[in-house]
Amino acid sequence: MAPVRQSRRRFLGALIVAGGALLGVGRFLMPRIKGRQLLLTVPLGDLPHGGALVYRESRVAVIREGDDLYALSLVCTHLGCTVTVTPTELVCPCHGSVYDRQGELLTGPATRPLHRYRVERQGELLVVIA
Repeated sequence: MAPVRQSRRRFLGALIVAGGALLGVGRFLMPRIKGRQLLLTVPLGDLPHGGALVYRESRVAVIREGDDLYALSLVCTHLGCTVTVTPTELVCPCHGSVYDRQGELLTGPATRPLHRYRVERQGELLVVIA
């Protein structure tokens, strides 16, 4: 049997195809790193003590209870409806899930609490970061 000669051009072509396939598969093996995304900026003076500001377009509620300042997602963890904020709780109008003012689940059908966003104080502003 005669030895098979491989041309340089054929070898480089195979190398390029193998490298492309490796990059394509590697894309799914590498974890995605999420960047910080600024959701909104709230003047601290606008936030009432013991109250909440609701931003329907951003689907975020910024809540002040005593010295605690936090932001909750208004997206129900059941099927993604926008929850309604009342003085005592957060209620999903679609399927009836109820959350307390800290975002903890009280009754389902949802099975997880509401997502809490990170907040940072910057002078007289409160910055909500996703």
